[in-house]
Amino acid sequence: MENNSFLTPDKPKHKVRALSEVLAVSTKLGLTSFGGPIAHLGYFHEEYVRRRNWMDERSYADLVALCQFLPGPASSQVGIGIGIIRGGLLGGLMAWLGFTLPSVIALVLFAFLLQGLDISSTGWIHGLKIVAVVIVAQAILGMGQKLTPDRYRATIAIFTAAATLVWPTAFTPILFIVIAGMIGMIQLRKMTGINTVDLSVPVSRKLAIVCLVTFFGILILLPFLTPFDRSGWLLFFDSFYRSGSLVFGGGHVVLPLLEREFVPAGLMNKSDFLAGYGATQAVPGPLFTFASYLGVMMRGVPGALVATIAIFLPAFLLIVGALPFWNSLCKGSKIQGAFMGINAAVVGILLAALYDPLWTTAILTPVDFALVCILFLMLVFWKVPPWIVVVTGAAGGTIINLL
Repeated sequence: MENNSFLTPDKPKHKVRALSEVLAVSTKLGLTSFGGPIAHLGYFHEEYVRRRNWMDERSYADLVALCQFLPGPASSQVGIGIGIIRGGLLGGLMAWLGFTLPSVIALVLFAFLLQGLDISSTGWIHGLKIVAVVIVAQAILGMGQKLTPDRYRATIAIFTAAATLVWPTAFTPILFIVIAGMIGMIQLRKMTGINTVDLSVPVSRKLAIVCLVTFFGILILLPFLTPFDRSGWLLFFDSFYRSGSLVFGGGHVVLPLLEREFVPAGLMNKSDFLAGYGATQAVPGPLFTFASYLGVMMRGVPGALVATIAIFLPAFLLIVGALPFWNSLCKGSKIQGAFMGINAAVVGILLAALYDPLWTTAILTPVDFALVCILFLMLVFWKVPPWIVVVTGAAGGTIINLL
C-alpha cells in the first residue's frame, strides 16, 4: 500500500481510535447514502478515498472489482473490506454495523407501523408497489446494458427469465445460475479481458479458508438440519442465508429469491411484501435490510435480528475468505467467463421478477401504468433522488385510491 494511514495501527489505543473512526464514518454513510449500490460506491469513494485518503484509487478499484465478482451486496462488501483493512475483522464489523443499522431501524419501525395500523389496503401502499416496479425496471435497464451486451448473454438472460416464470420454484434461480456459470466457463471465457492488480490485505489465508469452509458448510448442511427443528428458526435462518448467498448483481436480485421463499408458502402476502420493498427504496443504506422488515412481519423483533444476520453473514464470510486469494482467483479466463454467464442469468431472474410478482400485483389499471411511466421518467431521465420518487409514488397511489 502507498498510503500508510490505511494500515491498521499497532498500538491498542490507536486500534480503538481506528475502530471508532470506522464506525463513525460508516454510520454517516448509512444515514446519507441514498440511491442503491452504484450510488453507494460513489459515496464510499468520496468519503474513504478522496476525503480521508484511507485508500488509494487503484486499491479501491481492485476491491470494487472483487466484490462485483462475489455473490452478495457489493456495496456492503466493499465497506466491510475497507473496514477490515483499516481495523481488522472488528473494523469490518464496525463498518457493516454503521452502514446497515440506520436502514434496519427505519424498516423495523415501518413494519410495526404497517402491522399496528392495519393500513395494508390503503392507496399509498399501492403506490409503493408501483415504485417497486419502477426501481426494478431501472435496475434491469442498467444491468442489461452492462451485463448482456451480446447475443450469448442476452440469450442466457431471456431463457432464465422464461424458465423462472414457467417453473416458479425456489430452486429454479439456483439451477439456472449454475447452468449459466457452466456455459460462461465454456463459451464466454474467450471474451474475458479484465486486468487485475495485486491487492494487499491483512487477512491470513488460514483464516480465509476457515471462512470459506464455514460459508459452504452452512449453505450445504442447514437444509438437512431444518426438518429436525420444530421451532422453525433453522428454516427461517436458512431461507435468508441461502438468499444472501446466491445474489449476484446487486441487492435488487434478492427480491425474487425472498419472494419465492416466503410468499408461496403463505408466510407473507404479496401486498405486505411489495410494500416493504417499496419502502426500502426510501431509506439510505443497503437494500438487503429489506430482510429486517420481513423478519418483523413474520417473527417480530427476534425475527428481524435473525433475518438481518442471516442475509448478511454470507457477504461477511465471502469477503474475508476471498480477500487473500484475490490476486490469483479472478485472473483466470474460465473464472471470469463463469461470472459473465452468472451475471447474465441474474438479469433474467430480475426480468422475471419484474413481471411476477411486481407487475401482476401493482399494475392493475391504465392509471397505474400512467403513474409507472411518470415515475420511470423522473428516476431514469430526470435523475430525481429515489426517496423523492418513493414519496411521489405513495402520493400518487393515494390519489388513485380516491378516484
